Amino acid sequence: MTPLTSGTARPGNRPLWLIDLPVVLVAVVWGSSYLAAKELATTATVIALLLLRFVVAAPVMAVVAGRAITRLSAREAGAGVLLGMLLSGVLVLETFGVVHTSATNAGLIISLTMIFTPLAEAVATRTRPTGAFLGAAAMSVTGVALLTQGSGFTTPSSGDLLMLLAAVARTVYVMATGRMKTVRSTDSGALTVVQFTGAIAVFALASPFAGVSPVDVAAAYSPQQWAALLYLALMCTLFAFFVQMWAVRRTSPSRVSLLLGTEPLWAAVIGVVAGGDRPGLLGAAGAVLILVGTTWGRQATTPTATAEGEPSRLEGGSPETTAASQPAGAAQGAPPM
Repeated sequence: MTPLTSGTARPGNRPLWLIDLPVVLVAVVWGSSYLAAKELATTATVIALLLLRFVVAAPVMAVVAGRAITRLSAREAGAGVLLGMLLSGVLVLETFGVVHTSATNAGLIISLTMIFTPLAEAVATRTRPTGAFLGAAAMSVTGVALLTQGSGFTTPSSGDLLMLLAAVARTVYVMATGRMKTVRSTDSGALTVVQFTGAIAVFALASPFAGVSPVDVAAAYSPQQWAALLYLALMCTLFAFFVQMWAVRRTSPSRVSLLLGTEPLWAAVIGVVAGGDRPGLLGAAGAVLILVGTTWGRQATTPTATAEGEPSRLEGGSPETTAASQPAGAAQGAPPM
């Protein structure tokens, strides 16, 4: 793991903080995405919201990818469509979850992906996790148990359970993306366009059964709601894609991953300050345990980089952006909305 304090400037005399600052901004944007989605979505409009979001984002991403899309092989395109279908499942669970729980709970529970993914990799590779990592996992799970109790011991809400399922689904997505040999050398922008297209197809097929059509939802949105939708599509997706790709080529993937790992913290802060969430004493203790546990777990699993810029797994970030953010050959990670 490349220390956050290693060096003061990159080649070209660019101070590291000028690279770190936009990455931290991405983490803030991701942290705010739960509150933005909560204010837009209802149980009846989740599918319509997701379809509109990706219909806005996909054409812009297609322009970014350019001719690389036409160079995709049939196998690469097929793999991208499959990943897009998995991505759609993750986002459906996340969005339904955030409708039925607080933005703070959503952002913190989904961060368990950072614990679930190394555990899944340990099973897949038949390697035993370190004691430090198991301790971090236990701390994080205990934190979730406390967080979902709020101010007293109650049954976790349906939204909390959906977010927990979303964290599992993200882990499946990360594992599939990282272990698909077909996509390892695929142009990241082109692959993202195909994934967006696959997700759009799933949402479009599900739309007639969702109760409210995307056309009706779009027509009913106020200017403020359209601004929130554009924020989700352009800032939480496209802006994050550009910044990750830009930063990972100027510093190390490990460094970018650690900075993006602050996203659950921002989700909690924004949920409390802007969303009016009041987790209570038990909930606050649980939030602290989750933040400490996931940070500890990330440090316990991050491989040591031998040089700045050496590829390593990016475990943070929303699935739709992280899948496009890494150089060819790097394993691809996933988080939030």
